Amino acid sequence: MQEHTHDYLSPPPRLDLPFIESAQAQKHVTHNEALERLDIMVQLRVQQFNATTPVASPVNGQSWALGTTPTGVWARHGGQIASYVGDGWYFIAHGPDWRAWGLAEGAFKVWDGSAWGTIGLGADDLNNLPGVGIGAASDPTNRLTVSAPATLLNHAGGGHQVKVNKASAADTASLLYQNAFSGRAEMGLAGNDDFSVKVSATGGTWRTALTAATGGGAIARLRPAGAGYCARRAGTRNGVL
Repeated sequence: MQEHTHDYLSPPPRLDLPFIESAQAQKHVTHNEALERLDIMVQLRVQQFNATTPVASPVNGQSWALGTTPTGVWARHGGQIASYVGDGWYFIAHGPDWRAWGLAEGAFKVWDGSAWGTIGLGADDLNNLPGVGIGAASDPTNRLTVSAPATLLNHAGGGHQVKVNKASAADTASLLYQNAFSGRAEMGLAGNDDFSVKVSATGGTWRTALTAATGGGAIARLRPAGAGYCARRAGTRNGVL
């Protein structure tokens, strides 16, 4: 594959398009050269960013954003746009703020003068976020905050699980229900691995209303008068409360 090379007499400063000179012969050559460059640069789309190895069978009109040390016919054109036009490679040196869509990356990127940076958020930018707020602001404790009339967690073709995990038995994995941000009811694993339901009238003093023991399967509930617990063994006549 041959390489196209061009000499421009008076190129404009931004897109480096060739001018038709006064009394120039074969003016169509210069004009077509400008159209060829525009066809590549306008709505720029590249097969891949930071490409280094020329493909074996390029398709007419395909372009690649080259890395710093490309090889083969791309050598000596690091950091440029390589386009396959007709029967050879055409190279364009892009400038700051040029934008291009990368097919391999599925991302829209901009050239900052030294590298192609993603515009907006890419897939990797959504990992390890310090916090996400939907309709409200997150904080260091409530790193995911949602303020909405409802929150829907739907299945993707089957069932759906909501998982609340804790590091050790002494920690808490629970659902807390509040009134004006003051706790009123809590259910889950609170300080041990037994499932419990707790209630509070003030958010300060809590009473355990129901406990399901992890090991033996016993279910215990607090007597209404608060005198103690009534324990029932699963599988007995009165085992279901």
